[in-house]
Amino acid sequence: MTTEQPSRPRLAAALVLAAGAGTRMKSDTPKVLHTVAGRSLLGHVLTSARALEPERLCVVVRHRRDAVVRHVLDLDPEAIIADQDEVPGTGRAVQCGLDSLGELHGPVLVTAGDTPLLNADELSALLAAHERDGNAITVLTARVPNPFGYGRIVRDEDDRVVGIVEEKDASEAERAISEINTATYVFDADVLSRALGQVDTNNAQGEVYLTDVIALTARAGSPVGAHVLSDAMSAEGANDRSQLAALGAELNRRTLTSWMKAGVTVIDPNSTWVDVDVTLAPDVTIHPGCQLLGATTVGAGTDIGPDTTLKDTEVGQRARVIRTHANLARIQNEATVGPFVHLGPDSMVLAGERIAPFSDITSVRGSRDSAASQEETQS
Repeated sequence: MTTEQPSRPRLAAALVLAAGAGTRMKSDTPKVLHTVAGRSLLGHVLTSARALEPERLCVVVRHRRDAVVRHVLDLDPEAIIADQDEVPGTGRAVQCGLDSLGELHGPVLVTAGDTPLLNADELSALLAAHERDGNAITVLTARVPNPFGYGRIVRDEDDRVVGIVEEKDASEAERAISEINTATYVFDADVLSRALGQVDTNNAQGEVYLTDVIALTARAGSPVGAHVLSDAMSAEGANDRSQLAALGAELNRRTLTSWMKAGVTVIDPNSTWVDVDVTLAPDVTIHPGCQLLGATTVGAGTDIGPDTTLKDTEVGQRARVIRTHANLARIQNEATVGPFVHLGPDSMVLAGERIAPFSDITSVRGSRDSAASQEETQS
């Protein structure tokens, strides 16, 4: 007799908010298009949201609209694009998203487009908590030692969520609250639409706050709950280049930890960078000073480095790649490459082949010939 596994709760829609200007980045590139670990910030969020298999996925845009839309549709051609108008605020952004989605019933995920650490498992746990507790709204929250700048979660004497107050609108007592809003939620679609119709701009920033929906819903008697993240950093966004670097470093640490638990040896994690779309087999060894980028794959028993950069490169089993820079190259089983070798796009290193030091191979033909020619030059 088999035990039937519980099905994942149905998600009617996922709304990703990507309309902000991100002025603190001081960049011509829209904030959500800045990259960490081989993907844009927005790309990380879309990947996590799509993993929940929403019936519809919508991205709300405004700043540098055309560039953001091109990027979204390159990554996810089925995504729905919603344009935020001149009315400011996350509440207005969500209203514009709902308008683009049309008739909608059931749970709706709302999340920010600049949170690359918030993965599908954490979003799934939020959705599961929402369904389990029968909430009209479930807020993803975190407890932090320094809550300055974040919206605070306000609870009543029975520990129920009754509101979220923004930093600029908070009283002294409310600023002392350590539980913060992460700007990620699951809403019942009908509750969300109804409450947003009652939200105004009567606040310190003159914006339509999405957070006002929480208090309105709680006062109406509908259940509002919270799902607390175990790791508060998972929900952090990037507002400037310093935060972008910090998130990149943390994502790289998590990526390397996952690979080491899967049987990969990383000699010096502090000098090793591995993008999230890289694939490594067990018993790969990565020496100090390496960058594995893009869709690079490395086979079992292979040694990489030291001081090697591989981008979108396929490396077979039991190969040795030393002080090499390769882009869109292929290195077959048991080959030895380097040190001080450049492999250009479409270059091929054959099984068991040895590429001599200081070789520069820039085409698919003649890898063996190029190595031999280099050795003749050096002799």
